[in-house]
Amino acid sequence: MPQLVDYEDALPEVRAVYDAIKAARGVPDVNNFWKALAVHPPTLSRTWDSLRQVMPPGALDPLVKEMLYLAVSMANGCQYCIASHSAAARAKGMTDAQYGELLAVVGMASETNRLAEAMRVPVDARFEA
Repeated sequence: MPQLVDYEDALPEVRAVYDAIKAARGVPDVNNFWKALAVHPPTLSRTWDSLRQVMPPGALDPLVKEMLYLAVSMANGCQYCIASHSAAARAKGMTDAQYGELLAVVGMASETNRLAEAMRVPVDARFEA
């Protein structure tokens, strides 16, 4: 079990990141993911900075981004990320139907990816463009 750094025990630079996360998300405390990263303050700060750059609305809306994050988390088998980003996607409006389709796409992609890799299927020239 990793060490989790609570706010009361955190270094000042960790508290500053925690305060930024709490303010941005409107929550009273940070998730365990951030508390685990806080054992190395530079990683905590860098990860929060990167997430703030990648996840806000842009060409992709926040729900699509959360669903993509969820799909990658499923493919990578990260139980924490699956739980966290399922909750985030639901909070941004993901419906049961969308979740079901997401599961179907992730499952199908995983199957066909493995088949193509196992069979060493060469990439068609028209897909190389």
